Amino acid sequence: MSSTLPYAAERLAAVTAVQLAARATRQVQPTQATTLLKTDTSPVTVADYAAQTLVSQHLALSFPDIPLVAEEDAQDLGSSASENLRHQVLQCVNSVLAAPITNDQMLKAIDRGGHAGGPTGKYWVLDPVDGTKGFLRGQQYAICLALVEEGQVKLGILGCPRLPLQGVEEGPTTGSLVAAVQGQGAYQYPLNDEEAEGKQIHCAKPASTADAAFCEGVEAAHSSHDTHAAIAREARVTRAPARLDSQCKYAVVARGDADIYLRIPTRPGYVEKIWDHAAGALIVQEAGGKVCDVDGLPLDFSRGRRLEGNRGIIATASTIHSPILQATQSVLAKI
Repeated sequence: MSSTLPYAAERLAAVTAVQLAARATRQVQPTQATTLLKTDTSPVTVADYAAQTLVSQHLALSFPDIPLVAEEDAQDLGSSASENLRHQVLQCVNSVLAAPITNDQMLKAIDRGGHAGGPTGKYWVLDPVDGTKGFLRGQQYAICLALVEEGQVKLGILGCPRLPLQGVEEGPTTGSLVAAVQGQGAYQYPLNDEEAEGKQIHCAKPASTADAAFCEGVEAAHSSHDTHAAIAREARVTRAPARLDSQCKYAVVARGDADIYLRIPTRPGYVEKIWDHAAGALIVQEAGGKVCDVDGLPLDFSRGRRLEGNRGIIATASTIHSPILQATQSVLAKI
């Protein structure tokens, strides 16, 4: 794509940052054992901290005036009890850098992700390892990076180290990188091939919901499988869902390997985080799909670090969006 297009420089920096993080996380996934449990009981690993360090540092060098909203902070990592984990993170980071960094530089890069977000200005949004439980199982995960300006997502990158370029079955793979800029379409590349020509991707166009396929998360705690099944029955979707972790689900919808991704809250009052959806939502939309919440509202990324104005997620091929939204609302009204 031409370097004169809007956000070309930001796109290049974002792709390079995600590729660095992917290299580091792929190295440690086979042997990953050391984790911390955060206050919400979700795990955080060497890979989470290493990926956030690498992306944060690279973006700070390329665009020092653009702040970062990111999932992790260095509070627990900086404690004396985490010395072994901290050493592993620094070792992982420096294994992919030409010029090694220090422990203090690493902690500073991680904590750079504390920006509040909001409706004004420009800022990056990062989930360093989306699908940490999938990562720990040796399955799908994604490095997810977006650029938000004045509350609108302008750029989205998904680095999916275990996602093949076609289909959802895991196997020997170079991994996939999917990128989109608002108004410029969505493209897929082999994750580690910086010179490869991108292929523009498009959502499928199923004629009816009977021809459509779901994808959903592996972890039932993240989104209700029972509710998804009820929605499928209501919409007359009969194909078994593909289950995979992380924003890889947005990628497979965007390239037509699935047609429906639902994330239905598993408990009242749950609010999604912006880093879990910013990149993926833009990619599906740029591939011709539609994304909204369960009330039919567009996702509002201008409310801070969480999607405070939204409830749940519906991402689909455009041809079946209306019946899937109607089926979702019908089922939820009975719960």
